[in-house]
Amino acid sequence: MLAYKPPSDVGLDIVYQDESLLIVNKPAGLLSVPGRGTDKADSLISRMLVARPDAQVVHRLDMSTSGLMLLARGAEMQRRLSAMFRERRVAKRYVAMVAGGKVAAAGEVDLPIGRDWPNRPRQKVDVAEGKPSLTRYRLLGLENPRNNPHFIHRSEIEASRVELEPVTGRTHQLRVHMSAIGHPILGDLLYGNESGAERLMLHASRLDFVHPVSGESLSVVCEAPF
Repeated sequence: MLAYKPPSDVGLDIVYQDESLLIVNKPAGLLSVPGRGTDKADSLISRMLVARPDAQVVHRLDMSTSGLMLLARGAEMQRRLSAMFRERRVAKRYVAMVAGGKVAAAGEVDLPIGRDWPNRPRQKVDVAEGKPSLTRYRLLGLENPRNNPHFIHRSEIEASRVELEPVTGRTHQLRVHMSAIGHPILGDLLYGNESGAERLMLHASRLDFVHPVSGESLSVVCEAPF
């Protein structure tokens, strides 16, 4: 397993904040919460607690994924926001670059996901014992990795930019589903597409929900850095 090398702490990019919640743009390569061992103590929530001691985790992003994370301020707000996630009252959108230039204009991936125990932390499509999992996708356009500075070797492969909506929230869901339909996310070492990308080309780009205190509709957008 590769050593954990989090990005330098240059301050957190807080996209939205009020007395109830915080929305932060997590950089790729940073754990959402501390991992096992002192070498994995650095994380988004660890850094946030220095400036906002009342911050509490509501959901997580994979270490390799960048983008918007919603944090609660205080235990009561954590309970309320966590319930909103469980009840699917928070809509999430991601932007990804995937392998292949023949992605359908739009579609759904409805394949159950379960743990791949012999190959942890991998997940897998498991028709017999997996949990129901649904991802919607929309093609945004074709990509040329040769013109993208995030590709170390300026790969010659065909690629597409897509918007992904995880209707359910399984571990590694977007990565497993896109790989299962033959369009793995570029830079995904775990699910089959290294492709010369310097990072996993997956970014949590949008959150939509009704503010639990004010009742106002919030739509927070953060453009992909790739």
